[in-house]
Amino acid sequence: MNTLDKDTVLCISLSGRPSNIGTRFHNYLYGELGLNYVYKAFTTTDLPAAVGGIRALGIRGAGISMPFKEQVIDHVDVMHSSASVIESVNTIVNEDGVLHAYNTDYQAVANLLRENALPHSLSVAVAGSGGMAKAVVAAVRDFGFTDVTVVARNAETGGALAKQYGFSWQSELGHARPGLLINATPIGMAGGAEEDALAFELDAIEAAEAVFDVVAMPPTTPLIRAAAERHKTVITGAEVIALQAAEQFVLYTGVRPSPEEIRRASEYSRS
Repeated sequence: MNTLDKDTVLCISLSGRPSNIGTRFHNYLYGELGLNYVYKAFTTTDLPAAVGGIRALGIRGAGISMPFKEQVIDHVDVMHSSASVIESVNTIVNEDGVLHAYNTDYQAVANLLRENALPHSLSVAVAGSGGMAKAVVAAVRDFGFTDVTVVARNAETGGALAKQYGFSWQSELGHARPGLLINATPIGMAGGAEEDALAFELDAIEAAEAVFDVVAMPPTTPLIRAAAERHKTVITGAEVIALQAAEQFVLYTGVRPSPEEIRRASEYSRS
């Protein structure tokens, strides 16, 4: 790792429950590529002040995680299309005091759907209606899925998200048994109240062809474990976080790591 000095560029993350994944990912690549940057994870109970600090202190970039992806919109200056279309921000880049907002979650999810070559004919259930769910539903629509249900307890946000993309909404999955299950809620996240819970019932997992969990901590969530035990195609939050973090890295530094460098950084971030 480079020695810190007065010219070291600071990047941060803001999350309700910070983890070491992004910190280790970015700092690994800074060292690998010889960049005078450092990355540090934070949480906050005062989001406007935290974003103001990004601007005032010249912090180059900030990764934004749950629950701040939508709340932060009121405090940035420029919403780029990746964020404005889905009204969710996961990346802030500070350009001389002007805060630009992006969403790299969308591209990560879209890439993983494509890489796994899931059939467009599959019915899909997306659990959640927050910022991450918005990125997921947009990517699902753009990938070509048409039979999609947003499953969310909040009728207002869940219904609105489903309506925006021409999909259906349900408060619970009920008796439906979709071919692709996607969890875009914090259920199963380490340190949370529901860290040992499943986002979907076991019989729904049994009936599915593929299961996708955006939760990255732990790398093997209860949902992913249950799906893997039943020999389903699984896509993990660890994969999402590596791909979206790589795009953030490019936005912060202007340098694009090679696929091999990204792979090593991702492995290091989870070790």
